[in-house]
Amino acid sequence: MPLPAPEGITHLQFRQFASCPICNLHLRTFVTRYAELQAVGVHEIVVFHSTVEQMRPHQGALPFSAIADPERILYAEFGVGRSLLAVLHPRAWVAPLQPEASRVRQRERRARRIRGSAGDNDELGLPADFLIGPDAVVRHAHYGRHASDHWSLEQVLALSQP
Repeated sequence: MPLPAPEGITHLQFRQFASCPICNLHLRTFVTRYAELQAVGVHEIVVFHSTVEQMRPHQGALPFSAIADPERILYAEFGVGRSLLAVLHPRAWVAPLQPEASRVRQRERRARRIRGSAGDNDELGLPADFLIGPDAVVRHAHYGRHASDHWSLEQVLALSQP
């Protein structure tokens, strides 16, 4: 998918590492409700600071584009940073305590055992969200202050309205 999409609006998400349980729990909402996004012309693109090999077990079946950016080139271009607060902020611990997060963590552990390594766990990356029009103008931007500070699907739908 081109960035930005030639029609509609592009939701560009920057996430942490590919096996991040917070990120993958968040993305499940976008996967399960992807038809709603498509219906209003929102095109999803998610970026991880992981390699393709690290992403494949976690994001390989996403119905939208996922970009591997292990050198953090796109992160730098969009000003997406890193911080110790990414994991130390109290709100970063709310999502992992939810019941669905337990199932996500179990899948991540199984995937790591299959790969044979812990992988790409740079937990200091911060999330960010951008809504970009077909004219390449950033309409809305959000820079997260901790690992769980990202737009919900409802926020994306609301902000993407003309």
